[in-house]
Amino acid sequence: MNAQTPQVSIVLPTFDRLRFLRQSVESVFAQTFGDWELIVADDGSGAETHEYLESVARDPRVRILWLEHTGNPGTARNAALAHARAPYVAFLDSDDYWLPDKLGRQLAVLRAAAPRRWCYTAYGCVDGDDKPIANRWVPYEGAIFEQILTMKAYVAMPTVMAERALVEQVGGFDPGQVQHGDYELWLRMILASDVALLDESLARVRSHREHYTRGGTWALGWQRRMLEKIDGLPLDARRKRAVREARAANAAMLMRAHGAAGRRSEAARVFGASFGYSFLEPAWWLGAAIAALRTLTRPRVRPHD
Repeated sequence: MNAQTPQVSIVLPTFDRLRFLRQSVESVFAQTFGDWELIVADDGSGAETHEYLESVARDPRVRILWLEHTGNPGTARNAALAHARAPYVAFLDSDDYWLPDKLGRQLAVLRAAAPRRWCYTAYGCVDGDDKPIANRWVPYEGAIFEQILTMKAYVAMPTVMAERALVEQVGGFDPGQVQHGDYELWLRMILASDVALLDESLARVRSHREHYTRGGTWALGWQRRMLEKIDGLPLDARRKRAVREARAANAAMLMRAHGAAGRRSEAARVFGASFGYSFLEPAWWLGAAIAALRTLTRPRVRPHD
């Protein structure tokens, strides 16, 4: 390993998916900016991935952390962050990849953006065969707490570069936040520092059948946890109001989803749990009414996701 401290530590968690992992790692080696270290946190992959990573680690800029399998990306990312040495960290997932000038251009923007301590870029979407997928992109920058909270700002994991000290200051990833763990971290970071934007598509985010995320009530449940946690942080009145509105909207969607599936007890449980912070929101009452109507027209089923 080089004794000299690199400028950027790249955090890359993986669990197999060698088909995509190769392209992710190759995009790191293809960077025009070379003063980086790559920390791969392997979450107990199989022999084939293990062999590939050992070959990659012949480069002194690469370190592999061999972890016991947890299935939790946040745990793997935190393990990599604990070994990071550079003043800046960049995040990359094992199924995404970068364009060659991503690191260099973004680092220059971030250094010039003081006192903003983190930065993200635009990105393109591709499928499992690397074919482009249309995606909506709306640029936001600065104090964009509300836009991140409502996910109007598309801050994708492989587009973010930040001061390592900032990520450590806010506590890193929450391993208990199984889905939306990235946005939960971005919300804590935006409370500590405004964000800079490089409005150029310098990363590719892949959508495929092996993707870790899911939708439906499962995803809404994890969003609910995220919003509850953020609501417990010190917030000014405007941001507190925005969080309450987001929690009410989430509860309305959960009630409607449970109602559509005939899960009456689950819809009622969400109604009771969210009443205290949602009863002044018309959208919440509409969600409750729709859920009630839907449960009357569908047979009762046992709770499930």
